[in-house]
Amino acid sequence: MGLTEAAVAAIELGQPVVIPTDTVYGLVSTPHREEPTLLIQRLKGRATAQPLALLASDLDALLDCVPELHGRSELIARTLLPGPYTLVLANPAGRFPWLNGDSPLAIGVRVPALTGAAQAILAQVGAVVSTSANLHGGPNPLTLADVPEEICAACGAVVDGGLLPGLPSTVIDFGGPEPRVIREGAAPSAEAIARVAAALAD
Repeated sequence: MGLTEAAVAAIELGQPVVIPTDTVYGLVSTPHREEPTLLIQRLKGRATAQPLALLASDLDALLDCVPELHGRSELIARTLLPGPYTLVLANPAGRFPWLNGDSPLAIGVRVPALTGAAQAILAQVGAVVSTSANLHGGPNPLTLADVPEEICAACGAVVDGGLLPGLPSTVIDFGGPEPRVIREGAAPSAEAIARVAAALAD
């Protein structure tokens, strides 16, 4: 079994896996069951009240997971994704409640621009729960060597993608009447908000 197949099998079994993304190394697993998400939270030392992102292989896979992302939410997603953004959107059906921390009616979504093994893995599994592969509050992992040993040791597979850009995704909450920047990151939030405003005005 090759590394891609091993990573896919581990994700489907609910095991954590480290993969390179378009920003930093990510700690991922299946989003479809609660226990894998709780395991990732424990590995990071992160409170369960803090949300994690749903990371999808493409926009179609994202909409399969959260079909309520239509109208305004779908337009926002199609304007900015794929790209280095995490978009917090309305989640009226409360899907994936174990990902959403203390905000069950909102969901953070990503569609990264991936290449290589990570792209192949995500194409096969469709979507994963994802967070950066570091301890909570620790430095962003730019290389596989930056991922803490205790995280790698707990994973069903670890994928090396070389040196990554190293800035996490820009996080913008579009769930309210006005966009709210939660974290500046790999792409300017002001540019993203302007692009969305233009798309909504068309």
